[in-house]
Amino acid sequence: MVQRIRSEFLHLNAHQSAHLAATELPAEIPRNRLPDQGLAADLAYELIHDHLMLDGNARLNLATFVGTWMEPQARRLMEECAEKNMIDKDEYPQTAELEERCLRMLAELWHAPDPSAAVGTSTTGSSEGCMLGGLVMKWHWRQRQQAAGADSSRPNLVMGANTQICWDKFCAYFDVEPRLVPLSHDRLHLSGEEAVKRCDAHTIGVVGIVGSTFDGSYEPIDGIQAALDQLQQRSGLDIPIHVDAASGGFVAPFNSPNWSWDFRLPRVVSINSSGHKYGGVLPGVGWVLWRNQAQLPEELRFNVNYLGGELPTIGMNFSRPGAQVVGQYFNFLHLGRQGYTHRMAVLEAIACHLADGIAALGPLRLVSHPLGQLPVFAVERDPGISHWDVFQLSDKLRERGWLVPAYTLPADCEDRAVLRFVVRAGFSRDMADQLLEDIERAVDWFQGLEAPMPQSLRGPGFAHL
Repeated sequence: MVQRIRSEFLHLNAHQSAHLAATELPAEIPRNRLPDQGLAADLAYELIHDHLMLDGNARLNLATFVGTWMEPQARRLMEECAEKNMIDKDEYPQTAELEERCLRMLAELWHAPDPSAAVGTSTTGSSEGCMLGGLVMKWHWRQRQQAAGADSSRPNLVMGANTQICWDKFCAYFDVEPRLVPLSHDRLHLSGEEAVKRCDAHTIGVVGIVGSTFDGSYEPIDGIQAALDQLQQRSGLDIPIHVDAASGGFVAPFNSPNWSWDFRLPRVVSINSSGHKYGGVLPGVGWVLWRNQAQLPEELRFNVNYLGGELPTIGMNFSRPGAQVVGQYFNFLHLGRQGYTHRMAVLEAIACHLADGIAALGPLRLVSHPLGQLPVFAVERDPGISHWDVFQLSDKLRERGWLVPAYTLPADCEDRAVLRFVVRAGFSRDMADQLLEDIERAVDWFQGLEAPMPQSLRGPGFAHL
């Protein structure tokens, strides 16, 4: 008891000392060059801490899919592993073992025919997993083309226009033609029928999404496979599927356990997912798995010996933090199937409550509903209302601290602007009720205006220079 009081007293004294010493800071601290002289550690802390106070509250951020909450025990474990480099498996063999356990658990969760024969790796996030999945499909396609004496210079990849931006990057970085299926007002994601229309002998694969970024919906992976089966019967083209389950890989197994979207479908050769989304880990960790060892060419596996021992490596990055992998294993151990099932059911219930409450407001209508998909949905303004828009509603909600993104839909639906709500762990029913009250208050305020709102003056929140 005495020790705890003494520790709290010393912490309080140190905090007060830092604030008092802050009055002795230099008149000017350069922002864009190294200062000539450094600052004491507690002064540097206070300076940066105060700068960050104007950031948004992560718990009120309904824009991001990325986790913003973990149990304190998980955070403690991750802090203990903060200095561990995931690539250095010789130095940190226990952490490497936890990575392997996670991969085997995911292979079993995603119904690999033989979970012990599946191969994969942790990544910095789903984008890296997508890059690796795309590269492997391109590699196999090129090998098949060359073995047949056919042209291997013009690969293409078929996907919906609702894919995440990482797939545009993949195609640009690795010289693959993106064949994007436009959306329509009654179809906001890829369908099997539309996918096969764009497939030919140069198609390396089709990307299906389990959990669309734009509205949370699941693409019909089973229907895409059926359409590709029919295409093969007609033309002989044997085209694989990569499933981008960045968000849904940790949701669909628990809220749609009987739906075949994963390795139960023979055309699915690889799956990626983000551990730091609905896997429940703080950023950044992702996962990518291939159905079996034969799907990952030996030429894309590398070994290094300069960290001690012969170390295999698959990922595009080299050094990666081990803390997030440990955090993922904590969640697997702590939650188990029952815990994940309960968590996803609770998030779905909260999202449905929020969606139904918003739908009850006359000026807003649902574009998608979270029942049976991600706990994510989109809404749009009723077309009969013209004197305010969803961008202005997003700005109004920001006044209360809520971060709810407004944006236009992709190709062929650019005339539709929506708000998207992402419900994650840490977002409670009470918070949903508070948000509903704030939305209703904001809508009533807009509806009471006698003249149209002026064009929003707020620019984009962030831009790369």
